[in-house]
Amino acid sequence: MITEVELPVEERLVQLLQHLGIERAHVAARSGGDWGGLAATHPDCIASLTLICPRGMDPSALDTLAPRLLVLAGDQGRPDTLVRQAVAPLQAATLITLRDYVSPTIYADVVADRSADIGAAMVDFLARMDQVHGTRTVALPQGEGEVAEISYRVEGSGPPLVLLPLGVAPSQWEPLIPRLRERWCTITLGGAYLGMIGSLEARGRTAGYLGVVRRLIEEAELRPGETVLEAGCGTGVLDRWLARYTGRANHIVGLDISRYLLREATALARKEGLAGIIEFREGSAEAMPFPENSFDVAMSSTVIQRVDADRMLREMVRVTKPGGRVAVVGHAHDLPRWVNLALPAELKARVEAPGWASDRGHQLGCDDASLYMRFHQVGLTQVKMFPQFAAFERSRLQSLQGEILPTLTPDAVQEWRNAVAQAEAAGTFFIATPFHCAVGTKPHDSV
Repeated sequence: MITEVELPVEERLVQLLQHLGIERAHVAARSGGDWGGLAATHPDCIASLTLICPRGMDPSALDTLAPRLLVLAGDQGRPDTLVRQAVAPLQAATLITLRDYVSPTIYADVVADRSADIGAAMVDFLARMDQVHGTRTVALPQGEGEVAEISYRVEGSGPPLVLLPLGVAPSQWEPLIPRLRERWCTITLGGAYLGMIGSLEARGRTAGYLGVVRRLIEEAELRPGETVLEAGCGTGVLDRWLARYTGRANHIVGLDISRYLLREATALARKEGLAGIIEFREGSAEAMPFPENSFDVAMSSTVIQRVDADRMLREMVRVTKPGGRVAVVGHAHDLPRWVNLALPAELKARVEAPGWASDRGHQLGCDDASLYMRFHQVGLTQVKMFPQFAAFERSRLQSLQGEILPTLTPDAVQEWRNAVAQAEAAGTFFIATPFHCAVGTKPHDSV
């Protein structure tokens, strides 16, 4: 029997729609992890699909939805190129280009940045879809609720429009909701299973990734009673894991610049009874709101790519006590990934080659082996350097396919799909992702 914890996202969404009495709804989203399963297994539930600056797309997942698909993307940068390549075979789809715009990182406020353009495109497209398909109007009670651990907020009346999260954009859909709810019943979704929150929570429960973080904590030699800072804590999933791993023996502070993520982090820690062990603070990793010498251990995981890396490291050293440790996990986009698939040698080499990530973060960020030199340059001593691999199963497949498949020939795409199907049938599919890891000690004579 499938328990609720094991329910895939698409089944949670179906339960939500059934609870609200909705047979078909317009869906707007960004992350493929939110809409991909629903499109594949319940396409009849989707009256139309709007994608806002998606990060990688698998065209085959959209074949049947092409006549009711709207994609908005910027006109600059590699992510935009990948989107256009993915949409090109879908001749019935509608592609709107946001002029002079780079498809932003997950932290950018996409809708707030281009409210007029996105609003006009959505209103025109949704009205056209309603006219063509006769989407049924609903009148739902206004307010909030939760079904299958997905939170929802209902506003307005008309044909139903489901709004899925937009990365960790501070404003999410808020700038457009007043306009949309005039003609549609807008249902804004959230919770720990959707969007970037869902991605961070899922990764933080993955054995391979937790193995990387566990090794980092072991090398940092964390002792009971010491205080810990996590810079860029996201949903606090690692803070909650660390509190359990150490038997609640350490006070943990999570710092993040996103109020959107911190709200979820606080709620999840409270739900697990960890509010007294973990506290969350809003602030930038480049200018931390703490005095010097505040923590015994300052750690960070896969954030150093998204900030000015040197500023962040200097701040981590500043807030660490003399004799304390600084511990960092960073992406290793200079190393090849390992995909456990039986592919032709040329295709396998191309898929595993370094540098595929479409979101490379901050221009002054660090996603390579320069992490180790940076640790020495900020004055840390006893530096331990240890690249690691983390194995992921299906959780990384969709994003990888979204980045790679649009660049392959039809024959190569078929070879890839055959290899994935064979590996999944045999139970041997996984992707091993590389990370650079380092731990250093702040000298006692630091000023």
